[in-house]
Amino acid sequence: MIWQAWFALGVVLACVLMLARNRHASDAVLMGGVTLLLLFGVLTPKQALAGLANEGMVTVGVLYVVVAGLEETGAVRWISDTILGEPRSLTHALWRLALPILVISPFLNNTPVVAMFIPAVGAWAMRHRLPMSALMMPLAFLTSAAGLCTLVGSSTNLVVHGLLLAPSGGRGFSLWELAAIGIPVTLSVLFYVLVLGQRRLPARHAVSESFANVREYTVEMMVEPGGPLAGRSIREAALRQLPGLYLVEIQRGDEVLPAVSSHQILHGGDRLLFTGVVDSVADLRAVRGLLPATDQVFKLEASARERVMAEAVVSDSCPLVGRSVREGRFRTLYQAAILAVARNGVKLSGKIGDIVLRPGDQLLLEAHPAFLDQYRLTRDFLLVRHVDQFHPVRHQRAPVALAILFGFVGMATLGGLSTLESALLSAGLMLVTGCVTSGEARRAVEWQVLQVIAASFSLGIALETSGAARFLATQLIHLADQNPWASLAAVYFVTAFLTQVVTNNATAVLMFPIAMAAARDLNVSVMPFAVVVLVAASSAFVTPIGYQVNLMVQGVGGYRFGDYVRYGWPLSVLVGAVTIALTPWIWPF
Repeated sequence: MIWQAWFALGVVLACVLMLARNRHASDAVLMGGVTLLLLFGVLTPKQALAGLANEGMVTVGVLYVVVAGLEETGAVRWISDTILGEPRSLTHALWRLALPILVISPFLNNTPVVAMFIPAVGAWAMRHRLPMSALMMPLAFLTSAAGLCTLVGSSTNLVVHGLLLAPSGGRGFSLWELAAIGIPVTLSVLFYVLVLGQRRLPARHAVSESFANVREYTVEMMVEPGGPLAGRSIREAALRQLPGLYLVEIQRGDEVLPAVSSHQILHGGDRLLFTGVVDSVADLRAVRGLLPATDQVFKLEASARERVMAEAVVSDSCPLVGRSVREGRFRTLYQAAILAVARNGVKLSGKIGDIVLRPGDQLLLEAHPAFLDQYRLTRDFLLVRHVDQFHPVRHQRAPVALAILFGFVGMATLGGLSTLESALLSAGLMLVTGCVTSGEARRAVEWQVLQVIAASFSLGIALETSGAARFLATQLIHLADQNPWASLAAVYFVTAFLTQVVTNNATAVLMFPIAMAAARDLNVSVMPFAVVVLVAASSAFVTPIGYQVNLMVQGVGGYRFGDYVRYGWPLSVLVGAVTIALTPWIWPF
């Protein structure tokens, strides 16, 4: 190999080792590697920046806008409640998660499927107190496996299909031909996820899931008369699965119902008294069919979309100390409505308007944005701070957002548009129809993930153009010593190794001519070798940088580099064994 190939291998190995140590941000490590390759001339500026213009990376960025539209309208909660349902255990939760993925993924590219399910699964896991780390990697890997079942399920399938046709216009794959190997591979991944792999993933909960030694607010909400929650039980309304919140009692007219049962039926106009932490109280405002019990919220001058949520601590010089919220006319004085009150960790009973304010009371407020600047330095409050991630949900737009989502699936599958074109059109419709604002769309994009994806593409280009990847692949395959089965196994495992650090499509393009040369040397059919390249290139289970869906779930699941290695290597071996054993029987040598 020339020195550029050795240098590229060294840089990639150094990046992998640094990622494995988990001491530095992944985007900084990978961009640093790309910078070194550019400075030493292994990559040209055009090659170093190629990842920024890659269709897959841009598609992921645009899909964040589509997902933001689903979140801002409450459609994500509908998806999680309707499709995912109520799990009885972690195994049952994984099974409930697998069913819709196995139905959708064969007909839609992996990236939009994962993008659509990440927020829904996240909200579902929070409500049912399931660790995100136990769900996100299975989501990505099941999606990748199910995409092998049809020709259109993955872009890698289409790449290998095109390579088969390119040399002589020969036979490629039919739409369902790959199901013969895709279904066994998917079933093996499903078996691993449900039975073998659960103990190999860390049970990491988000910080917000720990509620020890945190202040609790008391908040009152009302069941909307004629709304979607009226006539449903507490359990059916999923009000028992709200993380960090406890339903203390229901006030129905003059009657108080304490120690509320999960089977209690809600009536329109019921007032529900909750206690919980600040982020969870803010989440109540996103539940369709629940309204703030205080009518002061609806009397605020600012529109719902302009309002912010803030926390304020009452000082001893506040003019309302010793007076109830209603008597002090808090809304009129401060142009803000009190949603909840916390007092030294003590649960307060009664309606918000009847609470007598004391120095040190912590108030959760809904107010005009100017409230923060206007009262931050006054003597009425000791502290005023903004509560992040609060947005009143546009429930009335949820049917529009869902229609755009299903239209996106249809366009990407049957409409003749590419995934990128469908995503751009869907994102534009989300903005035009008011499902998401331009500011919300910009904030929704995970720029760090996009940087990592772009840098991963550039590192793959360096391995490919320097000749390092081809040299290693050729040398390892020659060790098979003219045995068809051994050569097939060598092709699989070399391809599976490369796809951990090189993108799946680039790996397929790189390994295809080597696999074809091996088939010609052995005087056997090229079809089993093409299928093995296709499956192995889609089996990026051992590192987060091998495939963009792995990177998409890394931050959400709280994964470290070593988690992928620990969980993914047995799965890669299992899929390899199934593929190598069955492929020659389905497509004979």
